[in-house]
Amino acid sequence: MNFVIILSIALVVVYLMTNYISMIDSSEKLTSFECGFDPLSKMRSPFSTRFFLLVVLFLIFDVEIALLFPVLSMLATNYSFLMMTSLFMFLLILILGMFHEWNEGALDWFTN
Repeated sequence: MNFVIILSIALVVVYLMTNYISMIDSSEKLTSFECGFDPLSKMRSPFSTRFFLLVVLFLIFDVEIALLFPVLSMLATNYSFLMMTSLFMFLLILILGMFHEWNEGALDWFTN
């Protein structure tokens, strides 16, 4: 029982000491930070629309892939013609959308 009390007091002392040290040098932590932009620069700096489009496409495909996990786990237990048809249509729309974006050049990061 004495060991628990001594350990608790020691941990509280260590926490207070490290918290005090971090409060001394917190000027950098108090500055605003948003997506790597310098907060002191001009407000309307140009933003890469290609980067934004690539991020949106990544989010769309990431959500669609996340939707496939429950369907694929259901395939391990049982599958029906309706489920296979709907899975095939979902994947077909996903692949056709990817090829359309590829054809439009939305997936090309570097252009010549």
